Amino acid sequence: MSKTRSKPQPKPILNASLPPQFRQFRLALAREPGRPEGDADIAYIIVAPLDSEDRIDAGLWRKHRDACRVVRQRPDQRDKHGHLVHRPGGGWAFHYDEGETGLPDAVGYHFADERFVVGEYVSLNEGGKMHTYRVTTISYL
Repeated sequence: MSKTRSKPQPKPILNASLPPQFRQFRLALAREPGRPEGDADIAYIIVAPLDSEDRIDAGLWRKHRDACRVVRQRPDQRDKHGHLVHRPGGGWAFHYDEGETGLPDAVGYHFADERFVVGEYVSLNEGGKMHTYRVTTISYL
């Protein structure tokens, strides 16, 4: 009998083990050339802590890095899973997990200053091209 090694799965996040500042929020593509209505099917789902001003809480991120996750959603594509990472210089990015090869990090434009509130707009650099997303939902874990 042959033994096959399976890809290690991330540990499940136990909601009760995370501080109450953790939220799940969804960013959907806002209007842009070629998509005057935006596109709700092009989106990111993020789990991260938000501070009292609805900004990403870097201190809590440091303590709970593995829990700060992202899912990249595209129509007709398998969801891509990754993590929210803090880059040198203070920027934020979405880094995709092993097995999600060929996909560059998506880099948040001024994410440290952005408020993650329903209706707010944020920008991401995806493969050298800027796109604007709108925060569509926020929920407690």
